[in-house]
Amino acid sequence: AKLAHFCSMCGPHFCSMKITQDVRDYAAAQGLTNEAALTQGMATKSIEFVKQGAEVYRKV
Repeated sequence: AKLAHFCSMCGPHFCSMKITQDVRDYAAAQGLTNEAALTQGMATKSIEFVKQGAEVYRKV
């Protein structure tokens, strides 16, 4: 039986199946629809991106 919560092609750090499930879990916990959770999450990340300088390739 498979116990991992991600597919074997992507791995645990970037798996579209896991990301989708995380969005569903977040939406359920916040009492939002999946679409509303995505919209809220993208707005939050947009603000974070701008506060960090709005550069795609940051200098390390």
